[in-house]
Amino acid sequence: MIDTTSLQRLQRVARPKTPSALSNALVFGWRAVLKFKHVLPEQLFDLVMTPIMFTLLFTFVFGGALAGSPGEYLQFFLPGILVQTVVFNAVYSGMGLSTDLGKGLFDRFRSLPIWSLSPFAGLMVGDILRHLIAASIILAIGLILGYRPEEAGVLGVLAAFAMLIAIGFGMGWVFIVLGLLIRTPTTVMTLGFTFLFPLVFASNIMVDPGTMPDWLRDFVEVNPVSLMTTALRGLMGGGATLSQVVLALIAPVALTAILAPTTLWLYLRR
Repeated sequence: MIDTTSLQRLQRVARPKTPSALSNALVFGWRAVLKFKHVLPEQLFDLVMTPIMFTLLFTFVFGGALAGSPGEYLQFFLPGILVQTVVFNAVYSGMGLSTDLGKGLFDRFRSLPIWSLSPFAGLMVGDILRHLIAASIILAIGLILGYRPEEAGVLGVLAAFAMLIAIGFGMGWVFIVLGLLIRTPTTVMTLGFTFLFPLVFASNIMVDPGTMPDWLRDFVEVNPVSLMTTALRGLMGGGATLSQVVLALIAPVALTAILAPTTLWLYLRR
């Protein structure tokens, strides 16, 4: 039996403070880091091999025909392949969410007294890790092949990587919404790439749109992926303007503003 003194001591214990939204987000972010560490070899192969193959094939197979030499083409192409890599990698947010939902993990999270969006913070941390690792490997391959961000230097590359994170953050919300709406990770991936392929390949990532038909060139020039690529080329080449950066960030900011509340609504409604 518990004596009176022990009972009084237990009654005087203060209730722990409710964790803040930031604390919740950091916990789920750390979960994403641990999860990412355990699946890193498999994810690295999947995340990096495709853009490396694109870089090598387009540089050496098409570079001479498109730009006169592989080296000249690489200067044009490498910032674009960084954008393509980040945009494609954003699909994994939706796939990871769909997998966790199928296992019932998010039902457990929803029952906890935590900030509603904190589980999604973990997904975003995992995204940022994927983007930084993949982009660093692609840049290293480019430097080995002869790419040189000479005018921009290190600061230009760092600014470009910051923009890549912003792009990935905005695009990630699209696939988180898909992950909430679609039951299987495979279907999320299929629909995601069906949506992304026209945006990525009908852009200025691989070729200058100057030789395209007028109707296609008009689309390419306002395509958000083209605007992102133009700004990234400017940042890494030392010639970016404020208007280019602002135009590149419109889509990520708009997607975050619209889809983050939509994500919360869908999550609480499930």
